[in-house]
Amino acid sequence: MEKRWNILPADDTKATALQQSLKVSKTLCSILVQRGIDSFEKAKDYFRPQLSDLHDAWLMKDMDKAVQRIVSAFEKKEKVLVFGDYDVDGTTSVACMYQFLHKIYDPALLDFYIPHRYREGYGVSKMGIDFAAANNFTLIISLDCGIKSVDLIAYAKSLGIDFIVCDHHLPDDIIPDAVAILNPKQKDCYYPYKELCGCGVGFKLITALAQHYNIEEEYYYCYLDLVATAIAADIVPMTGENRIMAFYGLEKINNNPNPGIKALIHLGGIQKKLSINNVVFVIAPRVNAAGRMDDARKAVQLFIEPEYKNALAFAEMLHSDNSDRKEADSSITEEALAIIEADEKLINKKTTVVFKDHWHKGVVGIVASRMIEKYYRPTVVLTQSGEVAAGSARSVPGFNLYEAIHACREYLLGYGGHFAAAGMSLLPENITAFANKFEEVVSATIEPHLLIPEIIIDSPVSFKEITTSFYSIICQMEPFGPENMRPVFVVKNVSDTGYSKIVKELHIRFVLKQDNITFTGIGFNMAPKFHLLQLQKPVDVVFTIDENEWNGSTTLQLKVIDLRLSE
Repeated sequence: MEKRWNILPADDTKATALQQSLKVSKTLCSILVQRGIDSFEKAKDYFRPQLSDLHDAWLMKDMDKAVQRIVSAFEKKEKVLVFGDYDVDGTTSVACMYQFLHKIYDPALLDFYIPHRYREGYGVSKMGIDFAAANNFTLIISLDCGIKSVDLIAYAKSLGIDFIVCDHHLPDDIIPDAVAILNPKQKDCYYPYKELCGCGVGFKLITALAQHYNIEEEYYYCYLDLVATAIAADIVPMTGENRIMAFYGLEKINNNPNPGIKALIHLGGIQKKLSINNVVFVIAPRVNAAGRMDDARKAVQLFIEPEYKNALAFAEMLHSDNSDRKEADSSITEEALAIIEADEKLINKKTTVVFKDHWHKGVVGIVASRMIEKYYRPTVVLTQSGEVAAGSARSVPGFNLYEAIHACREYLLGYGGHFAAAGMSLLPENITAFANKFEEVVSATIEPHLLIPEIIIDSPVSFKEITTSFYSIICQMEPFGPENMRPVFVVKNVSDTGYSKIVKELHIRFVLKQDNITFTGIGFNMAPKFHLLQLQKPVDVVFTIDENEWNGSTTLQLKVIDLRLSE
C-alpha cells in the first residue's frame, strides 16, 4: 500500500536562533522548534529533566480534601479499598497506592480490588462496591476510573462508602458525588499539566500524603518505575511531567527495578538497556494479557511482591497468559482477513466489520488494530458474548470513530469510547444492518486522504550530517512517545551501490550512497519495493537512525521505513 509522506514545515528563523544558542545541528534545532522547544531555557528543561521541576501536587483541585479524608480514615481506623482498572495504567496505579498506604497504615485494614474484565467490565463496578460493603470498607480510592461512575458512586454513598476518584479520562457534564475528584482535565482544575495518566494522578496523591506526613522523597520516588510503565503503556503525551517521570522511571527500570518488572524483563529476554519502546512492547503486553485472558489481580500481586523468587512465579503466569493471547490474536487475525479476502465487495469498502461467534473477546481490539495494518480504514471486530454480539472498534488517525458509532446507535444496545477507539454491544441479528449503516456514515464523512496511511517526516537530512554526535543528541531526546517521537528523516537523491539485497525473503539490507558517503540500512518487510533499487535510478528514503553492533564494533545504520523514486 502506497503511503503519504508528510514532511513537517520548519520555522527557519527560530531554528537559526536556537542553533546559535545550542551550537548543535540546525536540522535537529528545527525538529526541537517543531516540538515547542524554541529557547535555551526550554532546551535545558527538555534535555536535562529534573524531578524538582514536577509541579506542586497541592495545585490539583480537591487534593486537600482527598488528603484530609485519608488522614481521617487513618485516625478512625477505617478499612480502605484501593480500586483500579484491569489494564497496565490501572494495575500499576493500584500497586503504587497500595504499597505506599501499606508503609503508613495498618495492612490489616487495607485491600485492593481489580474488576474482572468479563464479569464486571470496565471501571467502577457494582460487584466491587458490594464487596466493599460486605467487608466493611468505608473508603474506596479509585484509580484510572470513576470520573463517569455517577450512579455507582451514589449507590456506594447510600451504603455509607465514600469515594476518592483519581482519573484522567475526560469528565462529562455531570461528575460523581465523591469526597474528592482528582483529575486535571476537570474544567475548574488549574493544575498546570493536563496529560497525566491514571497512575500519574495517583502518584500526585501519594506525593501530597507523603508531604503531609513529612515522609522523605525516596519513599515514594521508588515507584517511578511503575509510573513510567503506565506512561509508556497508556500512550499519553511524552511531554512535561510525563517526560520527567518517564525519564527517571526508566532509569530505575534499568538500574534497580521493582522485582515484578525485573522478572518480566528476564522473561522478555532483554539483555541491554531498556527504552520506553521495550516497555511498550515487552512489559505492557504481558501485564495487559492477565486481564485479557484471565484475571488482572495477579498483575498487582506481581508489582507488590517484594521477593524476586515469588515475583518470578507471578511473571510466569502473565507470560503464559501473553502466549495464549498471542496465539488467539494471530489465529483470529488470519480468520478475519480471510473473511474479507474472500469477497470482492468487502475488499473495496471504506470500513471493516467482521464477526465470528467463537473469537476470544479479550483480543478483538488487538485484532482490529492488526486489520488496519492491512486494510487501512475504520474497523470493528465482533464476537459472541452471552446472548449478544460485542466487540471493539479502532480508527485511522484523524477520523472521529466515536461520532461514527454514535450515528449508528439505533442498532446498538450499548457503546462507549473516544476519538480513536470504542467498544459496543448489539443483537446478533442487527450486525448486518449495523455494518451497512457504519459503511454509509463513514463513506459520507471521512476525508479520502485519511484512508491512505501517512508517514510523518520531521526533516530532510543529508548523509554528511549524520554523524555520531548528531546521533548522540537524538539519543538525548529520549524517552520517546506521543508528541516526542523518535525523529524520522528523509534523504533525497541517493543511489544504490549495487550491494543492497533481499534478506530472508522479506527484508531489504540497504547499502546506499550520497556524495561519496555510504550508509547501510535495514528495511523490515520491504522486499516488495526492492525492484525500485534495481532500476538504478536515484531514490528518496525515509528512515530513523539507530546503532548496529556487529563483531564488537558499533556503527550507525538507517532503519528504513519507506522509499520511492526521486522526482
